[in-house]
Amino acid sequence: MTFDPGQLGQSKADLAETLRALRRRAGRTQVWLAQRCNMSQTKLSNIETGRSTPGLVDVELILRALDAPPESVAEVAALARLAHTEWQGKRASWRRGLEKRQSELAGLEADALTLRYFLPAMVTGLLATPEYIRASLGHSPVDTSKTIAKKLDRQAVLYDKRKRFTFLLSEQAVRWAVVPRAAMAVQIDRLVSLSHLSNVRIGVIPLGTVVGRGPMNTFTVYDQRLATVETFTGRIVFQDARDIAEHLEVFGLYERNALFGEEARALLGEWATAYRS
Repeated sequence: MTFDPGQLGQSKADLAETLRALRRRAGRTQVWLAQRCNMSQTKLSNIETGRSTPGLVDVELILRALDAPPESVAEVAALARLAHTEWQGKRASWRRGLEKRQSELAGLEADALTLRYFLPAMVTGLLATPEYIRASLGHSPVDTSKTIAKKLDRQAVLYDKRKRFTFLLSEQAVRWAVVPRAAMAVQIDRLVSLSHLSNVRIGVIPLGTVVGRGPMNTFTVYDQRLATVETFTGRIVFQDARDIAEHLEVFGLYERNALFGEEARALLGEWATAYRS
């Protein structure tokens, strides 16, 4: 199934309808199927009416119990994956206010204990100076004053010692001149400073590092339950365990090729000095 952001809102209803149709085509009752899948009839009813989205294990149990044909299995698997994926368009965020997105991110950060950020293009707001944040929002066609304030407020989460943060930045992300040269040096200094926090790991991947996979997208993984991927026009939220596992695999690849600790700080110091000279 080809990915189309417009499909995401409809996929949950389509999944419910398809599962219901498969049961009826097999001539089975909800009671029979619920018993075979070791779930309550209420849960199955909620799945078939779209009131709740089944987990991938539940979908697999239902398909197996109904002895669904291979073509139906493929269709339902694609629908289930879409049902666990959400598209958040940038224009919709502009309409409702960018600061609301910051509140959502704060909620995700509050709930997670292990947070991983892959940053191939720019520095993320948690690590950014006020001037950098202001400049990075300069293209937004709406008032960003509240958004800037909320981004800065979110940075307090870095000092929560219960949480573990790993940030991976490419050399481009660190050195891309979002602000004037002197301000870029201050931004890089901030990365060095934050890297001394005991619960924050900042890794850098210098240009010339041989990595077989290209850094395609900025993404964040919250524990092992959710991943968000940034694009020019919005973001995709993945809850499918397979999608999350793949992003963790990609993150691990780049993490193994990144410099941390004193090596990273020495390189960051060189880049800051270059901006000052």
